[in-house]
Amino acid sequence: MRLAISTRYALRSLARHPRRTILSVVGIGLGCAVCLFMIGFVRGEGEMLMRAAAESGAGHLRIVPAGWAEKREKALRLPAWRKTLEKLRADARIEVATPRARIDALLAFGSRLVGVEAVGVDAATERAANRLVRNVVEGTYLEPGSAGTTVIGRAVATRLDIELDDEIMITVAGRDGEMKSAMLRVAGIVETGSRDLDAGVCHVPLADLEALSGYAGAGEITGLVCEPRNLAPLAESLAAALPPGSALMTWDALMPELAASVEVDETWSALTTGIIMIVVFLGIASAQLAAVMERRREFAVLAALGMKSGRLVRAMLAEGLVLGLLGGVLGLAIGAPFSYLIAVKGIDFSGLYGEADLAMSNVLIDPVIYGDFGWWLVPLAFSLSLAAAGLSSLYPAWYATRTDPAEALRVDH
Repeated sequence: MRLAISTRYALRSLARHPRRTILSVVGIGLGCAVCLFMIGFVRGEGEMLMRAAAESGAGHLRIVPAGWAEKREKALRLPAWRKTLEKLRADARIEVATPRARIDALLAFGSRLVGVEAVGVDAATERAANRLVRNVVEGTYLEPGSAGTTVIGRAVATRLDIELDDEIMITVAGRDGEMKSAMLRVAGIVETGSRDLDAGVCHVPLADLEALSGYAGAGEITGLVCEPRNLAPLAESLAAALPPGSALMTWDALMPELAASVEVDETWSALTTGIIMIVVFLGIASAQLAAVMERRREFAVLAALGMKSGRLVRAMLAEGLVLGLLGGVLGLAIGAPFSYLIAVKGIDFSGLYGEADLAMSNVLIDPVIYGDFGWWLVPLAFSLSLAAAGLSSLYPAWYATRTDPAEALRVDH
């Protein structure tokens, strides 16, 4: 296949100045590699925060009573919650769905008191949906069908000065406004990795909480999805099938401060990427403009021989696109291995935080952040490199078309 004249001219021009061509390609490649690494890391961080929020109890999505988002009242209950739960569990797109009910409670042992949020749970599915209660360091987690038992956090046990199998009194405000109390045996003690989160763990069987508080049913159904990246369309389809009186919220609506943190990181990533590509753009434009200045006589001869300005512009753009293609290949060659490395091994920030709790907004944060790696790197690399190289060739190309052949060919004495 015979190349166009403008393309052949562009290739010959680049070959005549190998040092300038190599430096331009290296500049594009390095800038592209840095952008790939940074974007992959930020994408991985965003997915990590979403996963941490979902698995710390919020879920990827949550079915709540209508009006709960505005009131946040723990006494609200879901209508027909069992049917809704069955539909969610039958959906292949849902990894796990578990019901919960919450109520403010006071735990007492002797003269010691601790205020907590008691959570009534389904013992069979709660641990699959909530990693805060997976690390049971003493005893066991709640057993399906068990009654009169509770699992608490290490900080709660320390404050009450209790041990495994001790009985504690739980007191709540019942539906009739009266204070209700019951004795619960400590079946297990968990450690989340955060003292603040440990201080809020108090799980009891859902049936026990219903009987104690007088509020029947579940106040929420929390679900983890199989494909978090498809959460938006999945949530939309599920919300349309909910019974009246129910609403669906995704993790970012439940935890707007954490979602805002992800958006800020993505904004800074986009801004930094833009700055890097502007620097690359200016560097290539400067090199291309210098090349145009050196070849003014050459352009004048070509114009005198009948080359139209449009073909000259295409030749300059072809040079830029060739540089962009080569820079994209180099950017992938440099950036892809580093992106793969952080996607597989991650970056461990535990040494930076030391003994500090890795918790934020009641979410247990992973100390190791893994980047994102995939085929999306290929089109992104070439999009960045070709855009920078192509745009940087526009002004030099326009300048070349403004060359006056008579003035460029004039011999100075």
